[in-house]
Amino acid sequence: MNDHREPRHRIRARQTGSTLTVYQAYRPEIGGPAARTGRFPPAWKRDRMTWIKPSFLWMMYRCGWGTKEGQETVLAVEISREGFCWALRHACLSHHVPALHGDRAAFRRRLRQAPARVQWDPERDLRLAALPHRSLQLGLAGEAAARYADEWIVGIQDVTPLAREIHAHVRAGELDRAARLLPEERPFEVDEEVLAPLRA
Repeated sequence: MNDHREPRHRIRARQTGSTLTVYQAYRPEIGGPAARTGRFPPAWKRDRMTWIKPSFLWMMYRCGWGTKEGQETVLAVEISREGFCWALRHACLSHHVPALHGDRAAFRRRLRQAPARVQWDPERDLRLAALPHRSLQLGLAGEAAARYADEWIVGIQDVTPLAREIHAHVRAGELDRAARLLPEERPFEVDEEVLAPLRA
């Protein structure tokens, strides 16, 4: 990948014509039943904000390849494109940008009202080092979290074995073999009017 050609803010995701895949990591008591049934179990707290990440490698950075406590089960959650776009249209940036939001009080009101929030973090390479361009994280709360759990999910897969296999190749210095196993993530096309207010 030619990183210097990458726009600073771009959504990249594994996708089909009607879905895209996001990643989350949970303790086994939640991740196991979710993968088996395709739905989150009652222990999943829908009143908390849940963060979904289209970048597999950013998820690996966050969960330490599935080794961090409470993040041992890595899930690939396939959701509808329609749902994901709904979340983007109803999202607010997670931090204050005066040119976008005006004063801080107005921003805080907007943040409280928004059922989704966007954060851009440095994308990661196979060694989990930061890259110059950014990767999207999408936080879902309230109505967005309920829609995610009840309407948008098409399927849930436990990809912990894949994470471990790729990590083993990385540790062995076999980066080419590791790269061949990565999910294919392509730019996700979304209307500029939706994305423009969400760029940091």
